[in-house]
Amino acid sequence: MMMSQMIDLGAFVLEHREDGVVIVTFSRPPVNAVSLTVYEDIGRLADYATQHDSVRVLVITAPPGARAWCGGADLHEFKGMTAARRKERYHFINAQLPRFHAIDKPMIAAIEAATMGVGMMLAGMCDLRVASENARFACPEVDYGLIGGSAGLFATLRMPEAKVREMIYTGRTFTARELEPTGFFNYVVPRPAVLPIALDLAEQIARKNMPVLRARKLASLEWEGSEWMDAYLEAQELSSALVEDPASEAAVLAALRRGRERKGAKA
Repeated sequence: MMMSQMIDLGAFVLEHREDGVVIVTFSRPPVNAVSLTVYEDIGRLADYATQHDSVRVLVITAPPGARAWCGGADLHEFKGMTAARRKERYHFINAQLPRFHAIDKPMIAAIEAATMGVGMMLAGMCDLRVASENARFACPEVDYGLIGGSAGLFATLRMPEAKVREMIYTGRTFTARELEPTGFFNYVVPRPAVLPIALDLAEQIARKNMPVLRARKLASLEWEGSEWMDAYLEAQELSSALVEDPASEAAVLAALRRGRERKGAKA
């Protein structure tokens, strides 16, 4: 029987197996929304992965039956948002998110449920993506009067520009099966197969020479370059100027109200 160690990093619970595969479960009910505390935990996850040589591969998943792999930004933190507060938020985010992207070990996203907004960016920062065929994906920032920052990363991943613009201009939701032709996913499969396939990939990778894997990951990061991050920072500047628009505040409050109504209907 394979031994493993459990590590609690706030929003992330790590199962560090003796073969070097680390299963990272993102668990922040109800929808795995990303708050500033989650960004802090992302930085802690990056530190753990890079500082422990026994980490060979990361598989990032959500609890069984979770409504979302990542539900996007926590809109509660956007109530009463000002341009100054938005820039402060970005300053904090920019101290964490690039550290996740720079993890020098292969990362696999095992996506069984909805992935929205910044969730799309986190998935894009992983090296491989296995998705449930009915999992939903969206870049909904336009509906909140904001600008998302994922487009530059999608361009780096060679996603078709026409589809990227459709996603960010309409904000509409797509299934993994609909996005399969973009090349964003390695595998699109029925939900029960997602984690087994991701773990099989992780186990194959974990058996490889670790210095070679690390060198390959660093070479891939170097090939990607910094252009996507430059585009992300520019989008942040533009988005900061929009947050004080009354229409943006109204859209955020409306989205939170819809969430409460859905929760109440299920109660």
